[in-house]
Amino acid sequence: MTMPNQNNGRNRQAIQPGCIVDIILKEDQQSGKKTRGMVKDILTNSPTHPHGIKVRINDGRIGRVITIITTNEQNRD
Repeated sequence: MTMPNQNNGRNRQAIQPGCIVDIILKEDQQSGKKTRGMVKDILTNSPTHPHGIKVRINDGRIGRVITIITTNEQNRD
């Protein structure tokens, strides 16, 4: 049994407000262009999502998390 990759953005438990993440905006799904930001709100209610957890970043844009860059604990240093 393999452990899920905690940095892939598919597990809601791994994402918290204040995390730095790369997301893909709806309009960038075709190109795969990533946008980096700090999580303001988590919009997906289910514990996992195959396309990534949907979040709102601090500038108000909404997208699905592709990669978790830093967790809230790492930001406290």
